[in-house]
Formats: sequence, structure tokens, C-alpha cells
Amino acid sequence: MFEPLDTPRVFGMPLGADFPRELVRGLLAAYDGQPPEALARVHLIVNTRRMARRIRALFDQGPALLLPRISLVTDFGETLGLAHIPEPMPPLRRRLELITVVSALLEQEPDLAPRAALYDLSDSLARLMDEMHGEGVVPEDITAIDTGDQSGHWARIKTFLGILSPYFEASGDAPDVETRQRLVIETYARLWQDQPPDHPIILAGSTGSRGATRLLMKTVAQLPQGAVVLPGFDVDQPDHVWARLDDPRNSEDHPQFRFAQLLSDLDTTPSIIRPWPGTAPVSPERNRLMSLALRPAPVTDEWLSHGPSLAGDIGPATEGITLLSAPSARMEALCIAMRLREAVEHGQTAALITPDRTLTRRVASALDRWGIRPDDSAGVPLHHSAPGRFLRHVAEMLNAPLDAAQLLTLLKHPLTNAGDARGMHLRLTRELELYLRRDGPPEPDLETLDAFAAGSDDPYLDTWLTWLRACFFGNAAPEARPLTAIVDSHITLAEAISRGPDANAPLHLWDEDAGIEAEKCVSNLAENAQYAQAMQAIDYINLFHAVLSREVVRNQTGTDPRVLIWGTLEARVQGADLMILAGLNEGTWPEIPPRDPWLNRDMRCQAGLLLPERNIGLSAHDFQQAATATPEVWITRSVRSDDAQTVPSRWLNRLTNLLKGLPEEGGTDALAAMTSRGNDALARAEALEAVTPTPSARRPAPIPPVHTRPKELSVTRIEKLIRDPYAIYADKILRLRPLDPLMKLPDARLRGEVLHDVLEHVIKATLDDPDSLTPAYLTQETVSVLAKSVPWGEARALWLARIARIADWFIETEAGRRALARPTAFEQMARAQVEPLDFTLTAKADRIDIDTGGRLHIYDYKTGAPPSPKSQKAFEKQLLLEAALAERAGFGELSPSPVERAVFIGLTGEPKQVPAPLEEAPTGRTWAELKDLITRYMDPGQGYLSRRAMKTKDMPGDYDQLARFGEWDITDEADPEKVGIW
Repeated sequence: MFEPLDTPRVFGMPLGADFPRELVRGLLAAYDGQPPEALARVHLIVNTRRMARRIRALFDQGPALLLPRISLVTDFGETLGLAHIPEPMPPLRRRLELITVVSALLEQEPDLAPRAALYDLSDSLARLMDEMHGEGVVPEDITAIDTGDQSGHWARIKTFLGILSPYFEASGDAPDVETRQRLVIETYARLWQDQPPDHPIILAGSTGSRGATRLLMKTVAQLPQGAVVLPGFDVDQPDHVWARLDDPRNSEDHPQFRFAQLLSDLDTTPSIIRPWPGTAPVSPERNRLMSLALRPAPVTDEWLSHGPSLAGDIGPATEGITLLSAPSARMEALCIAMRLREAVEHGQTAALITPDRTLTRRVASALDRWGIRPDDSAGVPLHHSAPGRFLRHVAEMLNAPLDAAQLLTLLKHPLTNAGDARGMHLRLTRELELYLRRDGPPEPDLETLDAFAAGSDDPYLDTWLTWLRACFFGNAAPEARPLTAIVDSHITLAEAISRGPDANAPLHLWDEDAGIEAEKCVSNLAENAQYAQAMQAIDYINLFHAVLSREVVRNQTGTDPRVLIWGTLEARVQGADLMILAGLNEGTWPEIPPRDPWLNRDMRCQAGLLLPERNIGLSAHDFQQAATATPEVWITRSVRSDDAQTVPSRWLNRLTNLLKGLPEEGGTDALAAMTSRGNDALARAEALEAVTPTPSARRPAPIPPVHTRPKELSVTRIEKLIRDPYAIYADKILRLRPLDPLMKLPDARLRGEVLHDVLEHVIKATLDDPDSLTPAYLTQETVSVLAKSVPWGEARALWLARIARIADWFIETEAGRRALARPTAFEQMARAQVEPLDFTLTAKADRIDIDTGGRLHIYDYKTGAPPSPKSQKAFEKQLLLEAALAERAGFGELSPSPVERAVFIGLTGEPKQVPAPLEEAPTGRTWAELKDLITRYMDPGQGYLSRRAMKTKDMPGDYDQLARFGEWDITDEADPEKVGIW
């Protein structure tokens, strides 16, 4: 293997080869028959820790032998001989230092990004610096960029990047990770040039996508006992195509471009790359097909000249490929899950490869129906884990007091009060939630807790509330503080909340894999917080979220080793019996290059930095490798995403277009067969999803036992009984109530209550001094009531403006009302028995005036449009029934008296008074109609029909879901059904 050569020693592993397995097999074959220590002298350098573990596992399969030394490219400098190179600076420290300068930039360039992106910008700037170090680019190269034809924005950014110079000058004392890596490699390059190592060094598995790594590959390849082993080298690509891969601006997105760069650095041609001994491709025919399909754009016309040569290859190349175009991402996930389940049944190892994390979650969810938990290499983002979410919720408390939703979210979190008292904690949390929904303000405070505690004799309540007051209230400190102080208070508060009222309770916040990763993350932040500027709490919240989001939690406990989910990076070092390449849509695979806020594409090219297309090229290589790795390959995509039509991946488009253009060579038949296999999979998935239709629910009209029917209703509920009897059944008989919203909103109900309070106060205050009843006084009192009752500033402004618009009209008409009668009673109750029935009618009158003849004038304020006289006669009988009650029972302390009139006062944008039609519907007739209505609903055969006469056909009801409205409509016949125990 290490015989003398006149050229660099570079080996190429063919496309689709299981790289770690073939590497180990080749090494064992090369050292077979040599002394045991010969292999142990080999220094094997690989690019990822996952690759190192796989190689070690393959060696461990036997036979017993002395293993080579295996290390990572990033660990290359850990040797005593390089003690003069300082240890690298923690990446987080550099990013925290850069926050200061980026914050200053955002103050000067607020259009660049919101302050919420402060850490993201610092992170991207740190990555730019890492890239500059790795590619050997210095600040002077940035300064030399010509921005004459660029916008002024890029010129300002280039000037700002002058801040990088001090960090480069100080890199010798505290280098970044990439800086140190480059220093190490440059040191070894000089050292080995004079004193080559006396043992074999093999650098395997890297594509050389970063400048520092490519420099190391170049150095190793030229050593007397050095070798570089390239993964997925395309031996079918002609020399003239290799020659076209010379300009990154045109070729960066090609899968073999990185190898072309390495050959250029070595000043040689592809002919020097030797095949790795004894390794053959899985399918040479498929390799040739993929090679031609992915030719660089400038030579795509070679499909016409080279395509016919594939006549004998297309059949064998495509016979194991299934092409699935699902109508939706959900159906794509289901088809994949079914194939993975089938693989488990047949004892195959199957791997799903995709960068689309949403798709992998869907597949995992679909597999759960069969009890299969896949081994997902990507894990869960730390900020989505239980400790991550908990810590983010606690961080929100540092900026502002919690509202009701935030408070209950944190109280219900499984890590809150996670000790032995968890049961009592959840019980009290439920009681507090019901109280807040019923009576609580949107933002609870200490007075809210006192009111909640009043009247309770729960023995745990005092202890619980003391803990609640200390941990959940009074912790907001939005002003700028040192980051160390913020982190300390954040973690102290989080631990106190997790422990619960008992300070000696065990702490479960840092338990299990997610807790361990979270503790590492916050400890790292605490250690480096001293290097950051003072910041406000809102900036800390954004920083903390960004720090957490860059970490992941991996838990392989209980997973099925036969079902694997890999990202494209993991797929480079693994092997399986079945490969499923999923999410092959533009924007997903390949992903859209991220926006670079610092340098555009042309500026990067001028500076010698990597172009945005670099990641596309790496993804193309991953696709080329995975598509040729096993005899059976699935290639899947969804035709539509959640909201739009998708575009097939460029590589899939190239493959299908090539096959379509070769009908005589069997291309169209092969493509049809691939698609047919995908359609068969779709048909199986649709069959699995097919359900036996069940009859729709019929329009309900339940008939409950007579003794359970309501014996009392208010006048406002009579309209509901007429329009939607089922709502009365659900409310009064089933005793189901719509749950009040946790976060109370300034809705129509509250607006009506506030308006009633305002008008009652104004009328009472001006009874003895009518001259003080002015629009200005009405507006003044409105401001006072709104300040006490409405915590929403926007709602206060809107409602005040609404009162101001109608103030003149109300004062003018109020004078007319005062001329007729004197306001006497407000918010008074009345009740009367409907003889001979066992039923009581109740009412509350907004206002009752009495004239000089002792006759009553009843008024009801409406914040909405008042009902017309016609509607009042048929449905909205509120005032008609109040008039009947006033004449039969009286309101409050008022004795029964004749009613002169009853009037709705509509306080809308177009205010008006609408009288009740007492002449057309006198109180005696109204009372008789009420008696008939109640008598009907006391009939044992009468049902409570759903949506009998709604005001509009699409008017929502509180119990529509219970009635399964939508499965039937108002044209359907009723389905009377006896319910309950008769």
C-alpha cells in the first residue's frame, strides 16, 4: 500500500460503497500476514466521531488483533509536541464577546435585523470568522473587496467588518477552534516536510470541503507513508468533465467538486486516484447512470451523445429503485412508515435519509401505531425537550409579570414541583385555573392569590401559596444587568420552582438525558457570561433560546436498531439493506442556502471564502452516495406541501429527464416501472387509510324525563329556548357550561357590563342636578370606570371613543326620558310563578323610571343592535316579559304596577331607541304565550331540538359540537330520542 510513488497517494472508494466497512476490510487485507504490531502502527484519521465509532465496532467484530490508532481531524492537535499552540477559546465565549459590537451595529443599522436576532447575528459573525481562519482569509482580504457595483448597504457592512482585525491579532493568545485547527495543520505540514513520520498515516472519509482539512489531506497524500481515501469518488466521470470543475462560481454545487479542488491543490489529475483495493460498487450500472445524470450544467448536452451508451445499464440500474410522488407530506410519511414496517417483518435493516425533520417526526408518529420506535440519529432539539421548555418559561418571568396563561403553563409543566407533593400541587393548580377563568384578571397578582385563598381550609394551600408568591411574582427585572447576574437568578429561580415548596426536596430538573444536556448548556453559559455585555431581560430571553436551540438531546433507549433515521451527514458512514431518500423537493433537499447578513455571493468569491452553493454540492454528493448504496432504494417526495405546490429536487429532475430522453434505450420504460412501484405503495397506504363509512349523526332532539327539566329560566333564556332548545337542555339539564377563556378578552359581554356601570353611575349622580348631565360629564365618568374595569389600553381607547360619539345623542334623549318619568330602580330583580305550572320566570331590569301617574317606564341598554318590534314579538321577548313581570310581581321593592312603555336603548354607532310593541303584544297575551311555551316543554313527548330557529343559519352555538352540527343541517328532520332514566 505504501510503495514509493512519484505522485500523491490518493485512493478513491466507489460511489455507494459502505465506506467504513470497506476501509476496515481493505486494511485487514493489506496487513494480512504481517506482524501484529504493523497494523497498530497505523494512524487512521477520520472526519467524524460517528465514523470512528463505526470503524471501531467493525474491528471489534474480530478477529482479535492490535488496532490502529483512530483519531479525528479535529483532535489532530492534541499532542505534547504542539504545547506552544494555546488551547482554543470556547465558541460561546467568542459569540458573547461579539454581541457587544453587533448590538452597536443594530443601533446604527436597525433595518439589518430585529434585536431578537442579536445572538443569531453574533453566531453568524463568529462562523464567518471561523470560515476565514479555516480558508486562510485575513481581514485585509475583506478590506480589498470591490463594492463599487454593490449597494451602499454592502459597503457599510464591509466597513463594519473592520472590527474583525483585533480578533485576528489576538488569535495567537486565544485562538478560535478553526484558527487553532489551521495552526496545527500548518505546523504539521512544515514539520512533516522536513521530518516525515515513520509510521503510516491514513486520512479517510473527508471530502475536503473546508480549507484547513483540504490542506491536511494535501499534506498527508504527499507523505512517504501517507494516504488519503476519498468517499464516493466518481470513476465514471470523464477527464474533460473534471477539467470543467475549475471555477467555484459554476461548479460549487456539483457532487465531485471538492475532489476536483483537492486535485488542483495537488497539481495533478484524476488519473492518479487509485481504487481502494478489493472494493467494487454495489451497482456499476447505477453509478454510471447517476454520473451522467449529475453532469455539470455546462456539459449537460452530453446526455445526447453519452446517453445511448447506457442502453445496457438502464434496466439493471433502475430495477431496485422505487419513485414515489405522494399527494401530500402526510401520505409520503405513511408510505415510508409502511415500507419500514415491512422491512422489520423481513428482518431487513432500513434507513430513512432526509434533512426534513418535520417529515421524520411524521414517519415516527406513523410507526408508533405498530409499536416501532425508530433510532433517530438527529435527536430532539434541546429547546423542545422538557427541561428546555421549562427553562425558557422561567426565563420569561425575568422580563415581565406572568399573565394567566403563562402562569398556568409553568405550573402544569411536569418539572414544576416535581417531588412527592406533585399530586397536591396539580389539584391546587386546577382549582386556581378554574378561579382565574371565572373571576381572575388577565394578569394575576398577589391580591388575586389572596382572593383565591379566601374561604379555603386546604391544609397544603398556605405552604403552596407562600412558594407561589416567592417564585412566580416579583421576579421581573427588565432593566440591563450583567449577564452573570441574570444567569444566576434564572437558574436559582428554575431550581426553586422545580423543587417546589420543600427546599429540601430532590431536584429532578437535571435528570435523564435531556436534563444532563440542559445542565451542560446552562453551565457553559454561566462560565462564559462574564465575557458578555450587560443586557436587558428581553435580550437575554432571545439569547437563551438561541443557545438552547443549537444543542440536541439523543436518547436511543428502547429504539429498534433495524429502523434508522439519519440526516445526510450520518448516512455517509452507515450501511443498511434498504435506503429511503425522502423529501426530494427543492428547498428541502437540497436546502435553500441560508441568507448571509455579512457578505453576498460576489463578495465571498472575491475574498476567497466558500460560496453559498457549497452545502448544495455536499448534499448532491450525499444524494449520489445514498442512491447507489444498496440494491433497493426508495426516492420519495410530496407533490404538495402544507400550503403550496412543490418543485422536485434538481437531482430527481435530472434523473427523470435523462430517462425520459432515452426511450429507445429503455429509459421511459424504466421510469414507468419506478413510478409504478411508487404508485403501488401509495395504493397500499390508501387502502390502510380507508375507513368504512359510518352514518352521520342525526339532528338531535333529546327528550329528558319531565322531572329533570328546568323549573326556572330568566327572560333572556326564553329566547334561547325558542331559538335553540338544545342549548337549554345542555345547560340546564346536562349542566354543561362553556369554559370561560383563561385570558379574558374585551368582548361584547364585558363591554355591556362596563356600559351599564357607566350609565347607572351617571344617572344616579345627576338625579337631583339635571344640569350636570352633560356629554363632558358622561365622558369623564366613562374614563373612571374604564380605568377600574378594563385592563386593556387599546380596548379602553376604543370604548371611550365609542361613548364619545354617542354622548351628545344620549344626553339629548335622556332629557326626553327625564321629562316623562324619574329614574327610580336600577338592576332590580323580579320573579313570578307561571300558574299552574311548576315553573318560575326571573328577570333583572337595567333601569325602571316611574312617572307622576305611577306607571312604569322600563329601559334596557344594548351595546349591539336592538331587536326590531317584529323580532320581539316572535323571539326576543325580553322587554315584553319584563313588562309582564312588572305588572304581576314587581321589581325589587317596587310593587306591581302598570307599564306605560318598555324601550331598548341601542348604543351602537348609529344609536336609536326601539320600543317594545306593548300595544300589539300586551302583557296578558305575552304571559299566555309563555305559559303555552312552558306547557309544551313540560309535555313528556316534547324534545329539545337543536338549532330550531337561529337568527342566521351560520350563527355559532355554544353546544354545536355536542350536537354534532355539520353532520346534519337545519333542513334535516329531527331525531326525537328519550334520554335519561324514566
